Amino acid sequence: MFGNGVTIIQLREKTASKDEFLKLAKEVKGITDKYSIPLIINDNVEIAKAIDADGVHLGQSDEELTRAREILGDRKIIGISVGNVEEAKLAEKNGADYLGIGAVFYTDSKKDINEPMGIAGLKRIVKSVNIPNVAIGGIHLSNVKEVMETGTDGIAVISEILGKENIREATVNLKKRLKKSK
Repeated sequence: MFGNGVTIIQLREKTASKDEFLKLAKEVKGITDKYSIPLIINDNVEIAKAIDADGVHLGQSDEELTRAREILGDRKIIGISVGNVEEAKLAEKNGADYLGIGAVFYTDSKKDINEPMGIAGLKRIVKSVNIPNVAIGGIHLSNVKEVMETGTDGIAVISEILGKENIREATVNLKKRLKKSK
């Protein structure tokens, strides 16, 4: 089984040219379509539209949510990164389909955070909104139970899977830990 429990893939590419990103996105889309796993493109509405991705995930300094909705239409998923209650409520009000909340902990994947919000910050945001949300940033097997106890709907990870020698095993182990947390 492909994915080993992965429920969605976000393609996050910060250094590639537009043409390289488009090529990579098309390749990944072919794989995710084959296994019926939704594909979200990070930070790039045009690439998401060009490959007919399932949606896009936007940061606070990316394309405006309302503009992204105009470009992609109502049937595509739009997620927004938020770091505080005000951003979360605004994203919900403007029609975000889900929130990426973080960074919860320090992470090497996101260098632009000053201070992670911690469990208390995550919990405040989760309780302030009524749309699906995932916790982002520094989430590992060692803290996933504590993260899930906040009421968040899920987690987004990079290094906990891709940083491991055996990606399949890492994915399966994380999925097992998530099941125990529920």
